[in-house]
Amino acid sequence: MVTNSGPVALAVLLVLAVASIYSWTLIFAKMSSFSRAGKQSRRFIRTFRKATRLQEIAAVVGDYAPSPLALVFNEVYETYKRQTGGYGPPVNVNALERSAQSASSEALTRLEQRLTWLATIASMSTFIGLFGTVMGIVDAFHGLGTAGSATLRAVAPGISEALITTAAGIFVAVPAGIAYNQFAARLKSFAAGIDDFARELLNSLEEIPQRSVSQASGRSLESSMAPIPQFGREV
Repeated sequence: MVTNSGPVALAVLLVLAVASIYSWTLIFAKMSSFSRAGKQSRRFIRTFRKATRLQEIAAVVGDYAPSPLALVFNEVYETYKRQTGGYGPPVNVNALERSAQSASSEALTRLEQRLTWLATIASMSTFIGLFGTVMGIVDAFHGLGTAGSATLRAVAPGISEALITTAAGIFVAVPAGIAYNQFAARLKSFAAGIDDFARELLNSLEEIPQRSVSQASGRSLESSMAPIPQFGREV
């Protein structure tokens, strides 16, 4: 039936084949990306809660690059270092909150990359297939009128061949739609986890013990780093 289809139907089938290949490529790539992000996030949060100093986490944060939590920590820690030089309580908590919000948005944007293509393929494939079907039926009836035969046997093969494009459109659209919905749900879970971590990090920074000027001046930078016992506690 495919070999007997007209040029319009064949072009539609080619477009749908390309869309299907790209869709499945995105699906497998996002499955791998989300899996790495989730696994590294779980590892990072365990490391974060076991640590007693910010420097311990900053030294190993590069090992958790796929995790969105690592990005949030980097942004907040850089802002904290600009404020305090790397030790003592934060000077401006609002600036840390803005850094956390900006990093959270950036992390989610990275995870969302190219997901809109799945939504586009899911919504448009059926219409592309339907276009091929309509044009195939038009050609079938045009040939029927030219031949002058009005029997069902004469028109049925052309119509059945035209309906292949609709079936192909559905075949492409359904997996893309299911995958997009699943990834959207995972993104909501990531967003909630990032928000929880950002609050936990900010709470830990706010609770760093105050150091007097005389204490800080009498110690080296390394020894004046305040431990953060809140890392071992869920917020």
